[in-house]
Amino acid sequence: MNIQNEFRKQITRRHFFGRASLGIGVAALGSILNPSLFAGAPKQALTGPGGALQALHLAPKAKRVIYLHQSGAPSHVDLFDHKPAMQQYHGQELPGSIRMGQRVTGMTSGQAKFPVAATQFKFSQHGKCGTWLSELLPHTAKIVDDIAVIKSMNTDAINHDPAITFIQTGSEQPGRPSMGSWLSYGLGTENQNLPGFIVLISQGSGNLTDQPLFSRLWGSGFLPTSYQGVKFRSRGDAVLHLANPPGIDTSSRREMLESLEKLNQIQLKEIGDPEITTRIAQYEMAFRMQTSVPDLMDISKEPQQVIDLYGPEARTPGTFAANALLARRLSERGVRFVQLYHRGWDQHSHISEHLPKQCHDVDQASAALVTDLKNRGLLDETLVIWGGEFGRTVYVQGDIKNPNYGRDHHPRCFSIWMAGGGIKGGIAYGETDDYCYNIVKDPVHVHDFNATILHCLGIDHEKLTFRFQGRDFRLTDVHGAVVKPLLA
Repeated sequence: MNIQNEFRKQITRRHFFGRASLGIGVAALGSILNPSLFAGAPKQALTGPGGALQALHLAPKAKRVIYLHQSGAPSHVDLFDHKPAMQQYHGQELPGSIRMGQRVTGMTSGQAKFPVAATQFKFSQHGKCGTWLSELLPHTAKIVDDIAVIKSMNTDAINHDPAITFIQTGSEQPGRPSMGSWLSYGLGTENQNLPGFIVLISQGSGNLTDQPLFSRLWGSGFLPTSYQGVKFRSRGDAVLHLANPPGIDTSSRREMLESLEKLNQIQLKEIGDPEITTRIAQYEMAFRMQTSVPDLMDISKEPQQVIDLYGPEARTPGTFAANALLARRLSERGVRFVQLYHRGWDQHSHISEHLPKQCHDVDQASAALVTDLKNRGLLDETLVIWGGEFGRTVYVQGDIKNPNYGRDHHPRCFSIWMAGGGIKGGIAYGETDDYCYNIVKDPVHVHDFNATILHCLGIDHEKLTFRFQGRDFRLTDVHGAVVKPLLA
């Protein structure tokens, strides 16, 4: 029987890699167990516990990130990029000299015509900086002096899944670590009682059948799974199986975990699988979260003026407003990366009806988050990002004579705003042509954008790397340049 057990162990995949770690595989295993050996050489400023970077490459401005991802792609034509000349082009065919043979999606490839549609919504200037914004964003208009609006974002992908995968992971192909995982890996955590990377999801009232969100968007890819995002639920327990089952008290749970850790340590010593280390850490984190998460989710002690700031939906779990308030509470507690996903921005039709609803979902709470962080002295060390995966076309999807027309996907230019954490407020960066179709000044590619985010956190994007399958990978692949005019 012992011989049979030994034989089984020898032919298991895990046992193979464990044995490999004692020979030629020792370097590969070492890169996982001690990732700092393969990260870029640090220069200054210590990181948090558990970070692969023993010190940062640059003096950091931001300590953490709140990323408000608007899934489905907000229409920059109707929200951020004011083009008064478009009124005279309304109803005309988009000139070939502007389109320049750009590929189109399957949704509009069969259209015989591509008529230009000027925005239906009024724009006006706001703040001391005079930034132009749509009437659909009245609350964002109040914080324009604190934000930088980038009008010249551009991406490689024209469809949702590769585009959102690209902006979140730096690759259109699934399997790479998400930005939150990279930061958790490089910087570690400031709070030992909460995960370093937390995800919150809300459904918008615009397109109720918008694109799905896959968990790989907050996955750790080839990084150890301890760096993946933890999704908090809006109904029931925020994290499944966090509470003790009936009949189990805290001391019994502690005793069980200690026994389980001993068994896992035996398995780790025998097999050498680094995921066992992750499992041990996750059990311990879950135990600590039993106290920290209920306190986090309890907003009953928030002053009424704070609730009013975020809006009436702030008390309704699962709404964007409630998640934005939680994002502030998480950031306040030192969570390194908080990712909010808000679905519903895919307006292929009914844009005149759906876009105002979608903006109503997020406008007040997004502005409130910036204001709340600023009031608490946290904005300077918290980088807030608002935007989608690409933009929308200036030409219509459908018939321009039908009031229910929409706009298709547009990767050539779109708008995103950033605030706090080392970003210069009160500026609009980049320019597009009169058709809001092509970039004519200061383009910002997704890789440049991600390089700038890492820079604000004190990381040289070329030096935060992880060796996998014989190659050093990074968030920005082999591209990217920091957009210095955006920096404070």
